[in-house]
Amino acid sequence: MIAERLQKLRNLMRKEKIQAYVIPSTDAHASEYVPAVWQRRAWISGFDGSAGDVIVTLDKAGLWTDSRYFLQAEAQLKGTGIDLYKIGVPGMPDMLQFLKQELKAGEAVGIDPKVISYRQAARWLKELGSSGIKIKFIEENLIDAIWDDQPEMPLEPIMVWEEKYAGESVQSKLERIRQKMAEEGVQTHVLTMLDAIAWTFNIRSKDVDYNPVAIAYAIITQDEAELFVHKKKVTRKVKKHLKGLVKIRAYEDFRKRLPKLAKKKTRVWLEDESVNYWVVMLLQKRCDLLFKRSMVTEFKAIKNATELGGFQACHIRDGVAMVKFLKWLEESVPQGEVTEMSAAAKLEALRAEQKLFQGLSFETISSYNEHGAIVHYTSSPETDVELKAPGIYLIDSGGHYLDGTTDITRTIALGQPTDEQKDRFTRVLKGHIDLAMASFPVGTQGIQLDTIARKPLWDIGLNYGHGTGHGVGTFLNVHEGPQGISYYRGFGVALQPGMVCSNEPGYYKAGAYGMRVENLIVVTKDEEKSNDEWQFLKFYDLTLCPIDVTLVEKSMLTPQEVAYLNAYHQKVYDTLAPFLKKEEKNWLREKTRPV
Repeated sequence: MIAERLQKLRNLMRKEKIQAYVIPSTDAHASEYVPAVWQRRAWISGFDGSAGDVIVTLDKAGLWTDSRYFLQAEAQLKGTGIDLYKIGVPGMPDMLQFLKQELKAGEAVGIDPKVISYRQAARWLKELGSSGIKIKFIEENLIDAIWDDQPEMPLEPIMVWEEKYAGESVQSKLERIRQKMAEEGVQTHVLTMLDAIAWTFNIRSKDVDYNPVAIAYAIITQDEAELFVHKKKVTRKVKKHLKGLVKIRAYEDFRKRLPKLAKKKTRVWLEDESVNYWVVMLLQKRCDLLFKRSMVTEFKAIKNATELGGFQACHIRDGVAMVKFLKWLEESVPQGEVTEMSAAAKLEALRAEQKLFQGLSFETISSYNEHGAIVHYTSSPETDVELKAPGIYLIDSGGHYLDGTTDITRTIALGQPTDEQKDRFTRVLKGHIDLAMASFPVGTQGIQLDTIARKPLWDIGLNYGHGTGHGVGTFLNVHEGPQGISYYRGFGVALQPGMVCSNEPGYYKAGAYGMRVENLIVVTKDEEKSNDEWQFLKFYDLTLCPIDVTLVEKSMLTPQEVAYLNAYHQKVYDTLAPFLKKEEKNWLREKTRPV
């Protein structure tokens, strides 16, 4: 099947007179998780991880992805004729090196300009141009041209996200945006990121699995705001919500609107990290373009008091669901017939019982033993296995609630863990606790803190390939920027009070097991350490759920780490117990006993 698709694509490539075609995983809105209608890379390759790009030449094909997906990609690409290129592995060519190796001067690479960012396109034009290789920007996507049963554009209605959850009106948000525009001397700001648009207009939808966003563009000037969205999605309530503030246009009209904007020779603010090259192509000849991170990205990342209150409230409800699930898991696994998939379904059902629940915030990673070593594993009927002792079970999951979003990972020992497993888990836990206890001066970036979580593993020559923490939206995308606690994201972004991040170090032994401990944390002022000379910040735990102490080797913990763990567990018990039945309360008391 994949071979037939590649053949059809190559036939089109010959007609377009291109020798290579690039199929990134993203869409016109720089989405991490892409609507089904635009999951082109998954369709052409069979690899359905969230990160990965494909290049097809007339006689070769390759997929580039990172360490989170090496094992998954190897399995899914088998027999497709598409080679795996492991990003970050010494000796492996990156995409540009591959194109330079495979193409000769005068030959051309084709790409849809809507699915490559301005920043990446500029780099590729320069790099490939130096070797005499041309880029042909083809506005009609070649995958769409051969994808016969391509899904339709989603038409789920847009919902109004009420101010009692948002903590700020659309009018106030537009005023703040316009103030920043005035400070930069720009007349127009074009928004293409779906979560930025959802945040600005206090709207949500279901156009992307697990991301409560609507497919849309927006243009904001000092005088008006325009939202370009499929008209069928706009309810009477949404019209009333935006009346007098926002003009609603058809999504397709954005293509006509940009050239009109260009005629005015206006100064336009575009977010260089996310805006696609197609937008730039339509504006750059006549407009003065300012490429800079959107102020919306920064506004959205710093939660207001209402949003932080919502985060705390939804984490209590989510914690209740997690406790019920872990108790059920402990009691059910010995009886048999609990599998990765049935366990994930049980947890989703328990979350669905909680007030304000809106769905999962990402596809649950329910992984047993060797599957846990696949960082972004997805259980399927083909891979589903029964959970049994002895073994290590890792579950990474989360929920969207009207008042917030959760993301939690817990690692559970089924039966008696080995000494090695206790050692590795305790090192992961030490890194998690040490980061949670960190106090740092204002201006500190996440990259500076990432090392703290890795140090216990580094001490014995081990590491993990993913970042330690990502930003999280308020009933919005579970991954958001600009901040991160990572060696590869969040550069130049200082952590600020109100930012919510994950804290999730891990360890993965290929073919054996995976371990991760993840809480969401919020940046807050450290009153104790702050002084006249230096202002300090610290983290506050939002997630409320016991950590499996049967995996902990207490002798490896410092007295401060033991005190933190015991205090955390006391807080978990005190906060959740009032919402639990007697037997659940007793179970939780046992699981949160001091170590």
